[in-house]
Amino acid sequence: MICFRDKTSSNIEQLASIFVKTCQDYKIPQILINSNLQLALKLKATGIHLTSTQFNEIKIAKKNNLFVIISCHSLDDILKAQNLGANMVTYSPIFLTPNKGTPKGIDNLKNIISQTKIPIIALGGIVNNEQINQIKSTKSYGFASIRYFIA
Repeated sequence: MICFRDKTSSNIEQLASIFVKTCQDYKIPQILINSNLQLALKLKATGIHLTSTQFNEIKIAKKNNLFVIISCHSLDDILKAQNLGANMVTYSPIFLTPNKGTPKGIDNLKNIISQTKIPIIALGGIVNNEQINQIKSTKSYGFASIRYFIA
């Protein structure tokens, strides 16, 4: 699973098109576009990663046969996503991340996982193998990061 996320480029559609084509060439099963439902549909991505303000787009995405992940920051968010039919959620921030609020921590992640049925991807502040090992100790579906892979 891979997600195209670009919040600053002026040629996002062109870059996303290259991204989707490259992923298709490499037979990546889940190709997601971050937050832009119309672009995901236009480029024939297989999914969308919605922001925490886009709950109203879950049903639209599902009607268009997209795999849906949505960003969540509380148990209420996760339960709402689960009830609306999202396939997965990201839950964040797990660790300290600039400008993202108080970290939830591993114990909170474990607690949230025990109260929900939807697969949860840990997100936020993941920069080293020690943190990944901590996430492995939960029943999290996995983790997502940018800084871990480019640091």
